[in-house]
This record gives sequence, C-alpha cells and structure tokens, in this order.
Amino acid sequence: MEVFPSHRDRAAIVSVLFLTMTRAAAHADELQDLKDRVDALRRQVAALERATSSDAAGNAVTGGATKGSFKLPGSDTSITLGGYVKLDAIYSDRSAGVDSTGDQELEPGSIPVGPAAAANDRNQVTLHARQSRLFFKTSTPTDRGDLGTYLEFDLFGASGNESVSNSNNLRVRHAYGTLGGWLFGQTWTTFSDVDAYPETVDFGGTVGQIFVRQAQVRWTQAFADGEWSIALENPETVASVPGGAAFRADDDRLPDLTSKIRLNTAAGRYSIAGLVRQVRVDSAANPAARSQKLGAAIGANGIVPFGATDDLRFSAYLGNALGRYTAGYFTDGVLTADGRLQLPRQWIAAVSYRHFWAPTVRSTLALSKLASEHTSAVAGAVNKNAESAHLNVMWSPFTRTNFGLEYIYARRETQDGQSGKLNRLQASAQYVF
Repeated sequence: MEVFPSHRDRAAIVSVLFLTMTRAAAHADELQDLKDRVDALRRQVAALERATSSDAAGNAVTGGATKGSFKLPGSDTSITLGGYVKLDAIYSDRSAGVDSTGDQELEPGSIPVGPAAAANDRNQVTLHARQSRLFFKTSTPTDRGDLGTYLEFDLFGASGNESVSNSNNLRVRHAYGTLGGWLFGQTWTTFSDVDAYPETVDFGGTVGQIFVRQAQVRWTQAFADGEWSIALENPETVASVPGGAAFRADDDRLPDLTSKIRLNTAAGRYSIAGLVRQVRVDSAANPAARSQKLGAAIGANGIVPFGATDDLRFSAYLGNALGRYTAGYFTDGVLTADGRLQLPRQWIAAVSYRHFWAPTVRSTLALSKLASEHTSAVAGAVNKNAESAHLNVMWSPFTRTNFGLEYIYARRETQDGQSGKLNRLQASAQYVF
C-alpha cells in the first residue's frame, strides 16, 4: 500500500492550490476595490450633506439677539414684531364727553358745559377696537453699538363709518431710530414720564398728565443710578381768543427745549423734567395779533413701591408753558381783548395707588386735576380747570391677556363759570402678542 501520493496526484494538488490562491487573491482585490468605491461614495454623500446644510443655513430664519426676535436670511438684524388687540365697550351718561374720534377715549376738554350741555346725548353705548396696535422693532450691531429702530401704529387714524365697515385708518404713534445715546424721530416728549402714569382701562387716562408724542432729537447719558436726557422737539403754538375759540399760530421759529433726570433708588424710581419754549402768535387768521413770549415749566414724577407688589405713582407739573402738553386741554397762550398775548400759570397733578388682590387680579384708584390762572381780561369758554377719578379692576387669567372694568368720573369748568360732568363705565378685553 502506497503512503505518499503519486507524481500525478501531487501535480493535481499543486494545480488546485494554485487556482485557489489565485482566486483568493482576485477576490481580495475585488473586496478592496468595492471598499474603495464605498469609501468614495461616503465622502461624496458627506460633502453633499455639508453643502446642503450650508445652503439651508444661509436661507433659514434664525433666532435673533433679543428675546422674541428673529433674523432674516443673510442678515444680522434682529427683528421683533408685537402689539395687541383690544376691545373697549363704553357706557356714558348724558354728558358724553365725546372726543374727536367719536366718544372713544376720555378728553376732558370735550366734556360739554352749561345747564343744557349735551341734552340729546344721554346714555350712550359704543364698542370699538381702535386702541389695538402693532409695532416693529429692529436691532443691528455696529462698531458704534447697536443701531435700533422702532415703529408703532394704532387705529386712531381717520375715522371710518360705524354703519358698515368701521374701517379706521392706521396712525403713527412712534417712529424713531437710536444709536448710542442718540435718538432721532417721533416718540414721547422728554418732558413726560409715562412709566409713572396709572394703569387705566380708558385709553385717554387721567386728566392731569403730560401727553404728547412728537418729532425730536434727543441725547441720553446714563450714570450710576439713572440717566439724564436733553432734547430739541417740534414746536407748535395753539392760542385762544378771549371768547375761547382756539387757533393754531403756525409761525414757530424755535424748537422746544426739554430735559429730564431719572433716578433709581431703593425707595423707588423718580424723575425731574424741565421745559423751555417760545409761544409765538403770528397768524393770517389774526393779523392784528403778532406777539411772542418765552415760557417754562417743571415737573416731578415717581413710582413708590409698597410691599412686594403694590405701588403709588404721582406726577406734578407747574409753569406757564404747559399748554398743549396737557393733552390739548389748555392752549399755550390767550389773546386778551386788546390783542396782548398772555401765558397763564398752569398746574397739573395726579396720584394713584395700585393694589394686587391676587397674582392675577389688581385694582387702581387714580385721582387727578389740572387748573389755569387767568386774569380778569380773559373770559368766555377758555378752559379753567378739570378733574377726574378712575377706579378699576384688572384680571389677567392667562399669559398675555387682560380683562378690565373701570368707572370714570370727570368734570370740566370754563373761565365764565360754566361746568359739565361725565360719568362713564368702561370694559375691555386685551390680547397681547
């Protein structure tokens, strides 16, 4: 019996081994080629994903630098949109106190006076959504600080009809830009401190407050415990003749100069404001009356905290240049019978207390008054004084919602001794976005 294979068998075995090794080597080459192709495909997919991601990022709306803002594709400007929708339902007694927008906000100067005042305007009811507003705010970084812009509108523009569409027009409230300490555009006069005004359901607020928005150039400088501001603002003279009729003397030559200092203390926040302005009468409607005088006024405001939630707020102003700054209640000057221009001394004051009954329920009691001291040469229907009281309850059951109910009493008296009063009940629903 043979133990070793024959020569022929050994040759066959060598051939099989050679073929097997050749095929294995070929197979290994195929696997390496397949692996190389897979790796190349993976690199192409990764590159495509990076390119797609980059394109998507370049065309995506992203979050802005401030809360609630966003950035448009290819922009470093943060944009914020906001505002609210508000419905007001108003009941007024016989002295309706209608304003230029149709009995939709309190204007003390429009309260009828006299024994038969508004005898045909009794128990009036109106509903409107004109206080609803919309604002746009932007912030863009620059090498000199953030460049900001602000635009705000409400629906107290030209009135629409109440019979079909109620299509009221937009009205510009604010339109200004800021960079560093500079402000250019239209906003609240620097002479006011709206933060110190009470929370009311009525859009007009108390009678005793400074209420003007106008174009201006303002510089604000911060310091350790507050800031100070100085501004040149749009001038406008509104004068009245002895009988009380008002007219605009549109020949102003100097801007109004305003200033304010704000102080933040452990006992509350306070401000002191000043105003210097030229009151000038040179109108084609009154060619015999050409006169001008320089007037001034000063004011103080404050917010005093009580406990963890309550606060007391106050405002007081005095001077002979308040005029139209009192929401148009007083004129800037009065022409006497002999054509002389007088700047009567005027004062306004308001105080309010806000109390939180619960985290979502609060009330405000606000009292205010304003008065003017005229000489005996001034008579007729020129406004002499007015006063108001507001008492409300506000309920905020959900985030960004407010429901309010408010009672308003207001009274007006003219220089000739005539007076009129207003009683009003107002309810509102507000949704903030």
